[in-house]
Amino acid sequence: MARYTFRLNGRSVTVDAWDPAQPLLYALRGPLALHGPKFGCGLGQCGACTVLVDRTATRSCTLPVSHAASRDITTLEGLGTPAALHPVQQAFIDCQAAQCGYCLNGMIVSTVALLRRIPRPTPAQVRAALAHNLCRCGAHLEILQAVQRAAALMAERAADERAVERTAEPDIERAAEAATEPALPVVEPARALLTEDTAARCHAAPSRA
Repeated sequence: MARYTFRLNGRSVTVDAWDPAQPLLYALRGPLALHGPKFGCGLGQCGACTVLVDRTATRSCTLPVSHAASRDITTLEGLGTPAALHPVQQAFIDCQAAQCGYCLNGMIVSTVALLRRIPRPTPAQVRAALAHNLCRCGAHLEILQAVQRAAALMAERAADERAVERTAEPDIERAAEAATEPALPVVEPARALLTEDTAARCHAAPSRA
């Protein structure tokens, strides 16, 4: 029996398979016990089984497990947690973009891949990216709204991260300056005949005013 090792949601995993052509989906839902990717058509046409393979949206029902070896696989479970949702997951909740929910795995994972390529897609670009993800319940309008909402949330997160970085930069610069400042000489009070108050001022850090 062949063994295949790949990274799954940030950790290394190994699966056994008698058939190298076995779909990756079977390994994900079987021995790896992940249930984000769904079995829909088995032909790579509905999108319910979509995962990210090296950041590219890929149908896991038609990808042989042997082709996943040494690749980086991300499933719906690897995007966020219940306590810290990915912005795309949060957007789909905010917009109530689901009915039965069976298509959501593919819709969310495909949206993540889209927004990594095009952070602010047009409605036409969203439709093109999700054209081969089928929703049998007809929640298309809410799904389109959720994608635009996700783009806005991700833009807000990026802006917040940049603001934090800008705030941290002066602190880093001050720390670097302090590290290069010459140390004040140590004065022995008994020999220098200084008062305690004067000695304290001499050994204080220079004012930055």
